[in-house]
Order: sequence, then C-alpha cells, then structure tokens
Amino acid sequence: MSTWIELAVASHYPEFAEEIFTACGALSVTMTDAADVPVLEPLPGETPLWPATITKGLFTAGTDLDVVRAALAEQLPDGDSAKTEILTVEDRDWVRAWLDHAEAMQFGERLWICPTGREVTASDAIIVHLDPGLAFGTGTHPSTSMCLDWLSLNEVAGKTVLDYGCGSGVLAIAALKLDAVSALAIDIDPQAITATLDNANTNQVAERITCAGIEHVLVEQYDIVLANILARPLIELAPKLAAATRSGGRIVLAGLLERQAEEVRAAYAPWFDFEKDGQRDGWNRISGTRLAAQRTP
Repeated sequence: MSTWIELAVASHYPEFAEEIFTACGALSVTMTDAADVPVLEPLPGETPLWPATITKGLFTAGTDLDVVRAALAEQLPDGDSAKTEILTVEDRDWVRAWLDHAEAMQFGERLWICPTGREVTASDAIIVHLDPGLAFGTGTHPSTSMCLDWLSLNEVAGKTVLDYGCGSGVLAIAALKLDAVSALAIDIDPQAITATLDNANTNQVAERITCAGIEHVLVEQYDIVLANILARPLIELAPKLAAATRSGGRIVLAGLLERQAEEVRAAYAPWFDFEKDGQRDGWNRISGTRLAAQRTP
C-alpha cells in the first residue's frame, strides 16, 4: 500500500496557504474546520470558509517538508506564528473522497458546476459536469469562482473565447455551455490539455474547443480573453493578451491577490478601460474592454 505525507497548517490565510502548497508540488490541498463552526446556507455562488481553518497539503513520500515549512513562514502574512503538523497518510480513493462531500455550485442565475452523483433540478440550468482530475480548476477556488460569476453575468453567446492557463478547462467549457461559438484553451501543463479535452468530451463541446500548449502562436483575436493564472505571469503576458483581444472585446484577469491588483492593472492600462474589480477572500478579479488603439504615455 502506498503512503504519502501531509503537512497541515493553521493560518488565518488558508487561500494563501493553498497557493504555497500548490507551488511546492502538493498533490492535493484540502481545508477543514479547526473549531467546529459549521457553515450553514451560503448564498448561491458563495464558497465561504470557517473562521478557523486548517489547510492540508498532500505530498509524495520523501518530499522535504522543511522547504515547504520555510515557504509558509516566509510567504504567509502570519507565517511566523502559523502552527504546522506532519502526518503519514495511507492510500485511499481521493477522488471518491472528494465526491462524497462535493456539492453542485451555482454561479449567477443559471450556470452550475456539477460533480458526479449530484443533480441540478432547475429547468433552465446550464450545467458543466466536472470532477477533480489531472489539472487545477473545479470552481471552488475564489479566483475560478469569480471568473465563472463573470461569465454567467455577461453576454457570451456567439463570442469567440481564449482561455489562457486553462487548467481543467472549466472556464472555456462554461463559456461554450453559455453558447460561445468557439474556444481556444492554452496551458503550460500537458496534463491540463488532457484534462480539458476529457472534460470537453464529457460536456459534449469538444467539437468547438481547440487545445494547445503555450508555444502556440496567437494569430487571431478573440471576443473574450480569460486568464486565471498568477500576478507575475499576467504582467509579463500583458502585450500578448492585449494583442489577442479584439477592439471592443473583453478581458478577465484572475489569480492575483488584492494587493497585486494595481500592478497588474497598470500593465494592461495602455490597452483597456476597466470595470469595477471583483474581490473575494483576499483574491482579485480585473476585467475591462479593449480600446480601439493603444494609449500613448
């Protein structure tokens, strides 16, 4: 039987801990209630956390967790006081364990992300069927959920879509379910391409989606450009993503912390007029409309 090691951290910033675990190579990240305070009846589209949350990262046996602990201490706002614990974890069916507790999630009035074994009964529901798999993105992370909220509240039908950093393909597939005409999904991770194609087939939109690696040359312009990655890559990609957005098209940027929003916005300011930011649990979403011509300094 295989074993893994798990590092648990009690912090007031569980989403930040999740990002650090992921960057350090965690196979999975889970969050649990540290103080037995149930979350009851959240509003549609909300994914609230407990007042006291323990974040757990699962790693392969032999991983040097001292490196992960050092990253937590350095990068968490309360890292100098965060308490950590190491556990040995025996083999189990992790997907099945996730599905046992996963519920369908609603975004806007009609868009739903629905795992296996759950049912959405609303007659007008637009459903994306999605389970955890090879790549990031099931709709539970605040960055992903804010992008899904944006898609559900804006006109997507008949549009062409670029999903840059597609992960599981959830954003591209959601756009196609909302009647986008086509989508190009790009990711640096080959497993993300595999996951996106599998999920597109499951949701019967495979004929309208194209998947590619980051070496793909963007020669077309798109009506909607989605990039749910991290702040530094977003800044570096600003000229490329701006060039891929048609005049009057929309861009949605996520994966950045609230304190990083101004720097990211400044990188895109020559090409876009911005709307009001979306904010959730310390994360930020920037969206805007492409100008007909680049602003001069």
